[in-house]
Amino acid sequence: MPNPSRYHARVKNPTEIGPFKQILNSLGPGILFAGAAIGVSHLVQATRAGAVYGLSLITLVLLAHALKLPALLFGPRYAAATRTSLLQGYRRQGKHALIAFAIITAGTMFTIQAAVTVVTAAIFRSVILAPMGAPAAPLWAVSLGILATCAGLIALGGFGWLDRALKVLMAALAIATLAAAALQAPSLAGSSLDLLPDIPTDPAGRVALIAFAVALVGWMPAPLDISVWHSLWTLAREKQTHHAPTRRECEIDFGVGYTLCVLLAICFVVLGAGAMHGSAVKLASSSGAFATQLINLYTDSVGSWVRPVISACAIAVMFSTTLTVFDALPRTVVVIIERWKSPETPTNPEINTRDLCRTRGYWFVLALLAVGALAIIAAVSGHGFRRLIDIATTLSFLGTPIIAWFNHRAMFSAEITIQHRPSNWMRIWSIAGVIFWAAFAAVFLWSRLSI
Repeated sequence: MPNPSRYHARVKNPTEIGPFKQILNSLGPGILFAGAAIGVSHLVQATRAGAVYGLSLITLVLLAHALKLPALLFGPRYAAATRTSLLQGYRRQGKHALIAFAIITAGTMFTIQAAVTVVTAAIFRSVILAPMGAPAAPLWAVSLGILATCAGLIALGGFGWLDRALKVLMAALAIATLAAAALQAPSLAGSSLDLLPDIPTDPAGRVALIAFAVALVGWMPAPLDISVWHSLWTLAREKQTHHAPTRRECEIDFGVGYTLCVLLAICFVVLGAGAMHGSAVKLASSSGAFATQLINLYTDSVGSWVRPVISACAIAVMFSTTLTVFDALPRTVVVIIERWKSPETPTNPEINTRDLCRTRGYWFVLALLAVGALAIIAAVSGHGFRRLIDIATTLSFLGTPIIAWFNHRAMFSAEITIQHRPSNWMRIWSIAGVIFWAAFAAVFLWSRLSI
């Protein structure tokens, strides 16, 4: 067995390197977070929000970002404070917390992977294969190729490759999206700038609005499962760089990724409102038609010359999401099983010095995930596209208050030292989020039962 002291000797003390180098060493998990978050929630749901409701749901988008922030931030902060994953924080609360999270993961993982993969496949087929004159391939076949590519990239480089690739993809995404939104902004002149939607007077209309709002915030900016993924990425980044990040470095890294999520969410609402809202064109229900419609509406309103910008933006955002989710879900399942068997400690080299991408369990779960996601995609066949997205996001939304509460308890538990414990304001902010998401979930369930 490796000597734990040898591992700790390789983890450099922050005083041994400069502050800028410290930040660069810890920068990475926040970019992976942004890569996983900015996908279906932004490209599909935020664009739909702008297309259907104009700018009126921007307030809800910002509220979702604000109220999810504490629970999402607690993932990397817990890892920095304890040098263990958030799943160990759940285990310390009792195995019931670990069981609850495992149920949420099992109930959402296949729909999450199917949703992000089918959108990626639809866009790839629309903007790459179709212009090349390639024969129309079924979405499940294109999805299979995308998942195989992701698996190959993970196998070639493990976490290190994933970390470096996402930095390039997210930089391209940010530039392309900001440019596209700036080009669409003039088309909003004279349109309604109401930042709250009109509440329908009929019960069916209210239920439809609530249902879409739930589907929108379920993954805006991301499902709270990602806080666990983020804690695992933080530990993997520490193993890669041999540098234990401080609380400040984790907050800077998280802040970079989260700011990117907020800015691009607004951009996609603006893009949807400028290109689609008030037009006679009806939103397509199939994934392939939606992808084509999305690209064409942008180019029709801005000009055909902008097609490469929009295409690059769409491909970058969705491939980065598919890649990160395809890594995160197997990583999470493997660690859930390990935490069920035994606790995690910061001095356990068997846990902290290996890359999970190199374990048999990881690849078994990855293969199972791919088969399940492809089965769902084949069953949907592209025509239940929006329904698949709404089901996946709604399932994630219903688990939000549970995970938010687990994260709150973990971050304010006895194992968190005073210097790492959040402020009283953050405690209030976190509890407010838990209450809001629980109340919102209750309203949603009541609205569905009252139909």
